[in-house]
Amino acid sequence: MSMRFQIRDFDPATARRLHQLGVPAPLARVLAARGILTEADLALSTRQIQAPQTMAQLAQAARYLADAIEQGRRLLVVADYDCDGATACAVAVRGLRAMGAQVEYLVPNRFELGYGLTPELVDLAARRKPDVLITVDNGIGSIEGVDRANELGIDVLITDHHLPADRLPAARAIVNPNQPGCGFASKHLAGVGVMFYVLLQLRAELRSRGRFDEASQPRMDALLDLVALGTVADLVRLDRNNRILVQAGLERIRRGAMQAGIAALFRVAGRDPRTARASDLGFALGPRINAAGRLTDMTQGIECLLSDDADQALELAQRLDTLNRERRQIEADMQADAEIELDSADLDALPLGQQCTITMFREGWHPGVVGLIASRIKERHHRPTIAFARADASWLRGSGRSIEGVHLRDTLDRITKTSPGLIARFGGHAMAAGLTIAHDALESFTLAFEQAARETTDPALYARTLAVDGALEADEITHSLVEAIDRIVWGQGFAEPLFANDFEVLEQRIVKGKHLKLTLALDGRRWPAIWFRHSEAVPDRARLAYRPAIDEFRGQRRVSLMIEQLCA
Repeated sequence: MSMRFQIRDFDPATARRLHQLGVPAPLARVLAARGILTEADLALSTRQIQAPQTMAQLAQAARYLADAIEQGRRLLVVADYDCDGATACAVAVRGLRAMGAQVEYLVPNRFELGYGLTPELVDLAARRKPDVLITVDNGIGSIEGVDRANELGIDVLITDHHLPADRLPAARAIVNPNQPGCGFASKHLAGVGVMFYVLLQLRAELRSRGRFDEASQPRMDALLDLVALGTVADLVRLDRNNRILVQAGLERIRRGAMQAGIAALFRVAGRDPRTARASDLGFALGPRINAAGRLTDMTQGIECLLSDDADQALELAQRLDTLNRERRQIEADMQADAEIELDSADLDALPLGQQCTITMFREGWHPGVVGLIASRIKERHHRPTIAFARADASWLRGSGRSIEGVHLRDTLDRITKTSPGLIARFGGHAMAAGLTIAHDALESFTLAFEQAARETTDPALYARTLAVDGALEADEITHSLVEAIDRIVWGQGFAEPLFANDFEVLEQRIVKGKHLKLTLALDGRRWPAIWFRHSEAVPDRARLAYRPAIDEFRGQRRVSLMIEQLCA
């Protein structure tokens, strides 16, 4: 399916300056288009992370935890069931234990208790007789759950990064860079990043109390591989602060200084940790952790990340790999259902702006996989998409994904104001959100979602365009360019380079029944190319968007092209 390409603007003077500093010319243009001004902007040292002291209530939370540790109080981490929640849980448990805390964890089953610190989850947690509940990657919307904990005499400390509602829970402390009045500049921390900051501040507090000195204090950098994984997997914007955290985690992985579970996940995914990239975390490790939360519960994923035994970690990683294979099959079947329905609707034939959103529900869809379906449909049709599955006889649980420029969480919030009671619960980010509605409210919600998006967004956002970084000369498509690109952390909000050229298509054939393999020519030179999950032929001359990569072929390293799109 083709689309229009839009070349990113960049400042030529900045690009020339970066090139003079040794950055390959094509990469200099890319970096200038992403706001990089000097080579120093690419120096991602952990000494340059945002100062913890600027985060609201962080010092208060650290003092509270330090008191709890000194008093021998029992801490229970309440996790979430995605990769960010699992890594945040592992960071919390490992870090708190390293500082002498008595700490265990509890993660809800998505099919039984739903998301967040609900009153039902608090009652379940109370059976373990904790003194303190510490939420990770959840809690900012758990007003009733915190109230229930307070009734039972259990303190709650919230660490979260999701956007808050108008009212905040009555917790002992709330650490969330997105809460009102927080001066922390990096608003895009993942849940695992927030917990990492809590540990940094807690360590400083305990050090000030004489519990240990700088020489004997626990090494929090040992947790950065987990921070990197959760940050990339949660698709939060990779601002400078997040890129520093991810870069530091990747460096530890590359030199082998990683958790046993991370090493095991690289092994079962068939990826080499010595050349680890952010894409390995997002597309190989993250989905295997997420598979546990989608199909069963996240305990296996958390246990893998907490294991210090290589054999045990490998066994758990293999179980996660099996679950991920099962998830892929379920997703493929659900996506086929969705595409049949959408093909009959022929969204692309509608006038621009007539239909801004997609809402889908099918009986029998797996509630743990609807988020992936929403993502696939959003990518194909370039519309904010929410897919629902049945939670029980009365309720539907939905997961949504959005496009750039349409803030999904704010759109849902608007619906709660224009149609009170239509959404029972919701939460999320600009690009992803979850919600619960009554089964008989699906039609009303579909109309309200469409109306809210139409009233608050520019119709031009829904045009099928793809941002690219212009064309490469034939002699610029080199090993050295790919290697320079690979040394940089790319991700959400700091997009990996995507180039576009007019190629002569010399050969094309389908491999493994679903991938298009091509031989492309440009100015007398040839490159092998692959377009994954695409089986439609392209014209003999085609303008293609692509990413250059290095692969191994018959013992030789060669540059190949990963095709992303065909220009309309």
